[in-house]
Amino acid sequence: MRIIKGYNEGIKYLSSLRRESGNVEKDVENTVKEIISEIREKGDKALLHYTKKFDYKDSKDIALEDIKVSKEEIEEAYNSCDKELIEALELAKINIEGYHKNQIKQGFSYIPVAGKVMGQMVRGLERVGVYVPGGTAAYPSTVLMNVIPAKLASVEKVVMITPGSNSQLPAILAAAKIAGVDEVYKISGAQGIAALAHGTETIKRVDKIVGPGNIFVATAKKLCYGAVDIDSIAGPSEILVVADDTADKTFVAADLLSQSEHDVLAASILVTTSERLINEIEEEVQNQLNKLSRKEIAEKSLENYGAAILVEDLKEAIELANAIAPEHLELMVENPFEYLGSVKNAGSIFLGKYSPEPLGDYMGGPNHVLPTSGTARFFSPLSVDDFIKKTSYIYYSREELEKIKDKIVKIADTEGLTAHGNSIKVRFK
Repeated sequence: MRIIKGYNEGIKYLSSLRRESGNVEKDVENTVKEIISEIREKGDKALLHYTKKFDYKDSKDIALEDIKVSKEEIEEAYNSCDKELIEALELAKINIEGYHKNQIKQGFSYIPVAGKVMGQMVRGLERVGVYVPGGTAAYPSTVLMNVIPAKLASVEKVVMITPGSNSQLPAILAAAKIAGVDEVYKISGAQGIAALAHGTETIKRVDKIVGPGNIFVATAKKLCYGAVDIDSIAGPSEILVVADDTADKTFVAADLLSQSEHDVLAASILVTTSERLINEIEEEVQNQLNKLSRKEIAEKSLENYGAAILVEDLKEAIELANAIAPEHLELMVENPFEYLGSVKNAGSIFLGKYSPEPLGDYMGGPNHVLPTSGTARFFSPLSVDDFIKKTSYIYYSREELEKIKDKIVKIADTEGLTAHGNSIKVRFK
């Protein structure tokens, strides 16, 4: 980890860390474009080809009927999982559901005077696709965080895709059962995103795709946007811990490492008023690092994107946090609620010594799908709002329209849209 002293130097360093999540290497983009084109043209045939190529390299005899996961397979996976895991996932569901229920919106009807009615209808999307990755880590928690808000939004069908070669498939299928997923397919990568976005003979197209993935998945989501809605193009994970002299070095080190083990590109930053804490952190991080199963990933992450920044006071620390707009912000200070109102830009805020970031990842209740790469300046966590659409409606009686007809015609004529004006005029000839 780098040691940086002073607010101005901290700003320079944090600015240098900004990584544009939308940037994609040209060869990756070209590969993904080809896959999407093949899926659009050849449907299931192309989907099966790429599924064999990328997911089942050692077993080429997979058939289309093997791609869809049956209810029996989901039930078997659920029953095969450790009982304690099932209990943990069930409790997480209760907490996530309890939090997100507060986000449910109702439509409204507005009658300013007799003869005028205006309003808004709120509807859940018809079909939503949820991507759940495999690879270096697999996340049943991702299933809960993406599916539960969709269900609360009254989405008609939630369709989940995940690699069939995923070593954690039973846990992911168990989470799918708990969250209430309607359809599950063992497909992944750009081909899976393309199938969800454009549809094949087996997979009906969806209206929106959510969920994290590797560079090929992220690129496919970006290229399919427009044909389908997406949540976001997520960048590497990041945490910023603001700590004062009361912070526990063991807690701080553990929380920094909780993000650095995600990815070699993950950023773990400490901003503190305590030089003593900085001096103690390097040794404490190393002690804990040696015990981690993903030590190499965490070590590389800290080497490239880890830092401890010393500032004069907590006001400067919060200003730094607002400048970087971190995905996760921990306020590990004596009176965290005193500073909560000063935070303008953060994906999710964790208050005090006993609210570590993994609490939010798994069990707390708020969503763990958060804006990254500084996008917390203008973007929000995944919520029920992401799975609804709003439709306005309007009714005017003849008498009410007559009162304003000339003004409508005046604006239409000014804009040169005479057919617009005529649409009003013909009603009063």
